[in-house]
Amino acid sequence: MSKRSNKKIISVIKIVFPMAIGLYLLWHFYTAMDEATKEVFFKAINEANYSWILLSMTIGFLSHIVRAYRWKYMLEPIGFTPKFWHRYHAVMVGYLVNLLIPRAGEATRAALLYQTDKISFSKSFGTIIAERVFDLVMLGLIFLGTILLSFEDLIAVKDIIIAGSPEDGGAEGSQWVIYTMVSLIIGGLLLFALLWAKLDKFREKVNNFVKDVMNGVFAIFKSKKPFQFIFYTVLVWALYLLFFGICFNAFEQTENFPINGVLIGFIAGTFGLMFTNGGIGAYPYLVGIVVIFYIGGDFDTTEEAEGIGKALGMIIWLSQTIMMIILGLLSLVLLPRNYKKESDDKVGTD
Repeated sequence: MSKRSNKKIISVIKIVFPMAIGLYLLWHFYTAMDEATKEVFFKAINEANYSWILLSMTIGFLSHIVRAYRWKYMLEPIGFTPKFWHRYHAVMVGYLVNLLIPRAGEATRAALLYQTDKISFSKSFGTIIAERVFDLVMLGLIFLGTILLSFEDLIAVKDIIIAGSPEDGGAEGSQWVIYTMVSLIIGGLLLFALLWAKLDKFREKVNNFVKDVMNGVFAIFKSKKPFQFIFYTVLVWALYLLFFGICFNAFEQTENFPINGVLIGFIAGTFGLMFTNGGIGAYPYLVGIVVIFYIGGDFDTTEEAEGIGKALGMIIWLSQTIMMIILGLLSLVLLPRNYKKESDDKVGTD
């Protein structure tokens, strides 16, 4: 089998495997509900106050605007000032790609910025990695705050998610997913080690790429405005929390949802986004579990609580996903192509 064929197979696996998991979870999300639960689910979606959902989508859009603006503080220290709209379109198309291929959106962002502004792929990719590091720190701080506010509830929800219900197949039902993912990771590491040992050109390319990436990663430490970067990082995550939490007002049953429950739901949903393409299946399922955990005692039947919880999780996920698809496709159309420059790489201004 040729190297090109191997690459095609790997590319297909990267797309199909996470998508298959997401579609399975989405299918299971629906089929696991009995008729009584489905009735509550569709009634809740039909009667939801969508003015809150539209407001949530607007806030979500603002978070993407802020993320695109923040990017300039990473690019300026390495000598580039691309136009805001070039950065914004790259960010939105990256989100769109992530819905198909998990984590491929980051590479797409860097590739598009090279297309519009001839900025080195590896250098801009390094700034994106640095962004993700700071985002991980913010998620960690939110997680820490949630632990301080409601450690016992967080552990209880975690146990419910891990154990699963009997119809879910419990932990055993998800073991094949874990085994497959671990096998792919180990296989990828072994292939990398083999290429590293056998091919000098491969080692040289990797070394050069890592060098450029690290320049991008440490760009923030060269920035003349590090506090502005930190401010916009905090603002991005504040908007994330706001657009998530505000959706709870869409249902009468969840409008007084406790703040610690909102935080746990946000964390659960975020992990769902990491697990499958754009959180398909996983996001509404995990958020639904958190909602059911907190409001389950307010209803006469478990079907009512489950229907409301899953409906809210689905609306939050679906509204943001639809928005990203529309904005991503729009950016794909509006993004400049075949950019030609005369001399240096410092192009565009804000």
